[in-house]
Amino acid sequence: MKDGLKKFLKRKNVSITVQTYLIDALGAMAFGLFASLLIGTIFDTLGQQLDMEIFKVIAEYAKSATGAALGVAIAYALRAPSLVLFSAATVGVAGNALGGPVGALAATIVATELGKIVSKETRLDIIVTPGVTIISGVLMAQFVGPTVAGFMDGFGTLVKTATELQPFFMGILVSVLIGIALTLPISSAAICIALSLDGLAGGAATAGCCAQMIGFAVLSFRENGIGGLMAQGLGTSMLQMGNIVKNPKIWIPPTLASAITGPIATMVFRLENIPAGSGMGTCGLVGPIGVFTAMGGGVSMWLGILIVCFLLPAVLTFVFGEVLRKIGWIGEGDLKLDV
Repeated sequence: MKDGLKKFLKRKNVSITVQTYLIDALGAMAFGLFASLLIGTIFDTLGQQLDMEIFKVIAEYAKSATGAALGVAIAYALRAPSLVLFSAATVGVAGNALGGPVGALAATIVATELGKIVSKETRLDIIVTPGVTIISGVLMAQFVGPTVAGFMDGFGTLVKTATELQPFFMGILVSVLIGIALTLPISSAAICIALSLDGLAGGAATAGCCAQMIGFAVLSFRENGIGGLMAQGLGTSMLQMGNIVKNPKIWIPPTLASAITGPIATMVFRLENIPAGSGMGTCGLVGPIGVFTAMGGGVSMWLGILIVCFLLPAVLTFVFGEVLRKIGWIGEGDLKLDV
């Protein structure tokens, strides 16, 4: 019986693993956010600053598509067949409306897997598959959405309040943890949006993400050159995960840098960010754009962005890296990428 179930699930491409649901699906969730909410935020900022109505209109449509983009992205990561994939747009809308991004994640995972199970099992596939996918997804959204949304909002509020009360210690904690999440094969952007991480906590998260991206870009420059610098500095430090698994010590310099830049962001420059930018770092310059959106300009803000997001991560990580190279903790080729 158990072997038969395993064979059936394998035939249906249903893989019940942490890798599938907490890494693959969560990573795809970030792409869905970027293709809707994040790009919409960028266009909204451009529209406000340049007084261009067309950008504001684009932003409105992009943001309104967030739920559908989440559903399709997550279902795609779960290798859903066509009817399930298209039906996931409706599930994503319901999940996001009732439980935010995490609600959309939970609802879409359940709906997609059930949709895959019934897909092409009956002669009424055109009705059964989207019906099962949408019904199960919407019911899941109604069942868990409000609870998930309440928990994430409460936890996010706790983090933000603690950061306001203890900007030094929380600046370190938030910066280091969100920075680490950015480099891990999970989505720091999705985490920050789910927690509605804005204000000073958002600024600390931005500092940590920038420290990882700019830090690894500079630290590995001698191995990877300009290509690696751009890929990590404006793309993602996740590219180093393979090298981190081989030698975890290469993670020390950018992580130490984030522990320093976090409290500088919260206490010296009082940097703030919006949830959509907090977990992005310098990826496409979304993090700095988010800071500008949250704070609206000013000399202190621009200095903070320059120093916290770019200069300090580069200098600190380089210095820490040189120390680790001298004592033999980082060897030649340890940070080499195939770029």
